[in-house]
Amino acid sequence: MSLLKVVIIALFIFVFFSLFQALRIMQKGNSEQPMSQFLGRRLLVSIVIFLLILIAIGLGLITPNQRPY
Repeated sequence: MSLLKVVIIALFIFVFFSLFQALRIMQKGNSEQPMSQFLGRRLLVSIVIFLLILIAIGLGLITPNQRPY
C-alpha cells in the first residue's frame, strides 16, 4: 500500500472523528466550543482529500477505474 493511500485513509478517519465530535457538541447543547469549528475542519480536510486525489490521478500515482459499471 502506497504512502499516499495511507495518508488519504488517515484523513478520512479524521473526517469521521470530527463529524462525531460535532454530533457530541450538538447533543450537549451548551458548550465552550462551537459546533461549526468541527464542521469547518471536516470541510477543509474533505477539500484537501479531494485535491490530493485529483493531483494523484493527474500525476499517474492512482489510476481511476476505466469502467465504472
